Amino acid sequence: MQVTHYKQLIVWQKSMELVKEIYLISNSFPTEEKYGLASQMRRAAVSIPSNIAEGYRRGTKEYKHFLSISDGSTAELETQLLIAENLYHHIQYKNAFSLITEIQKILSTIIRNLS
Repeated sequence: MQVTHYKQLIVWQKSMELVKEIYLISNSFPTEEKYGLASQMRRAAVSIPSNIAEGYRRGTKEYKHFLSISDGSTAELETQLLIAENLYHHIQYKNAFSLITEIQKILSTIIRNLS
């Protein structure tokens, strides 16, 4: 199947799942984290599919650049999840970590194939 829109990209779809997961996780944080870690995690998560979408709408050279930004955001979010996991043990993080790993692998493959 020929991809004609970024919404058809598996990596974009998985990234949207990750955003939802991060919102669910961060809703379980204490109220004092609303403008701290929760906000940081949400912004990092949202930037992943946003950069995939924006890059897709541009040429190949810029697409690769935006995919690299998305990949960087996955590392940022992974770090923030590790921090949250150390602070708030009662929350399940497994699905978020799995999605991040899957997204990182897909992004790496796409970036490599565009090179």
